[in-house]
Amino acid sequence: MNDSTTHRPSPSDFKFSVEQRLDAGGARGSRDQPLGRTGTITTPHGEIQTPAFVPVGTKATVKATLPETVTELGGQAVLANAYHLFLQPGSDIVDEAGGLGKFMNWSGPTFTDSGGFQVMSLGVGFKKVISMAEDEYVSSEVIASTKERLAHVDEDGVTFKSFLNGDRHRFTPEVSMQIQHQLGADIIFAFDECTTLMNTRVYQEDSVARTARWAVRCLDEHARQTAARGHRPYQALFGVVQGAQYEDLRRQAAAGLARMTGAEADTQQFDGFGIGGALEKSRLGTIVSWVNDELPEDKPRHLLGISEPDDLFAAIAAGADTFDCVAPSRQARGGTMYSSHGRINAKAATQRRRFEPLDAECDCYTCQNYTAAYLHHLFKAKEMLGSTLATIHNERFIVRLVDQIRESIVEGTFAELRDEVLGRQYGLEFAQAAAARFA
Repeated sequence: MNDSTTHRPSPSDFKFSVEQRLDAGGARGSRDQPLGRTGTITTPHGEIQTPAFVPVGTKATVKATLPETVTELGGQAVLANAYHLFLQPGSDIVDEAGGLGKFMNWSGPTFTDSGGFQVMSLGVGFKKVISMAEDEYVSSEVIASTKERLAHVDEDGVTFKSFLNGDRHRFTPEVSMQIQHQLGADIIFAFDECTTLMNTRVYQEDSVARTARWAVRCLDEHARQTAARGHRPYQALFGVVQGAQYEDLRRQAAAGLARMTGAEADTQQFDGFGIGGALEKSRLGTIVSWVNDELPEDKPRHLLGISEPDDLFAAIAAGADTFDCVAPSRQARGGTMYSSHGRINAKAATQRRRFEPLDAECDCYTCQNYTAAYLHHLFKAKEMLGSTLATIHNERFIVRLVDQIRESIVEGTFAELRDEVLGRQYGLEFAQAAAARFA
């Protein structure tokens, strides 16, 4: 914790440096240099070597694992969700505990997202026909099909009902900043409107403009909160780029955020950027490259909600630095496991007598100590340990993969690693098609 008498929180407490560029197999920006890179993010609670995958601890816990275990499996940071922690236990309680890291006994860097996505998706309602799990996605058409639309967007913010008990709440850019400052993460995100691919072009245009206006308000409130909370370390604020699949909107949004300052705190700028919103998987690399072509070189870029191996290669080649996604832990709890040769269903009958590691090439605690047959047994018997061991494996698999991608950029072997990994995961034809897209 900072001593406010000797050091006031300042943007200078947060740093990012680019270290090595991807020399082949990656997208090139208008500066005629590769967008893919390695780097180091420096926060008050430690460094993050990028590219990096950030495990998601939605409610201040990576489900089924200890924080110490996340460290052991190589997690450099964790991301929690402002919406969920606002509802339970309350951001004020996390603040009293000393912030997110102290509350969950995590000593490394932390992220919180703004809650904007969950306000839209989980705002579908309490005890409605449509049931949403954490962070799952609901299109605007699905929301509109319910008897009552329970997430209402207006110029000032969003009114929604809690998915826990139906209580009505209001999120504005200022409220999101206040909540995230109470949560105390090292990296926080501006409040944005998350649109869907079902929204019209006209609505996307209006939404991008509204998100830009909200971003200015976030900068101003961030500056006020930073000044008022000198007893806490500096929190870096990332602006969020929307624009769906329209190149002009994505570039417009990115360029606008890159040069944006607060209206009142006119020296306050974004410390980094998030890339959000709906997009088709086949166009992910292209869309990320449009955005990163417009963003400044000396600030980090976080791609929200991505963890599939092919998506990671595409996004890293297009210049994304960090990633988060609930998929590794969620799929693990259902028995779906990553492996060096593609997905494995731990519940399948083929695993019943496999008295060997789930993935012989994996160095995780689970694969080093338990057999596929034992995992199969735990899931069939509905034992909680199954979720724990499976989550350790899946999180380690994705963390390690991104670490390997980082090493391949340094060693100049990115294309070779990409072709090998994607060939094993999805087959030779898929890997060849992916290589053609990169070319």
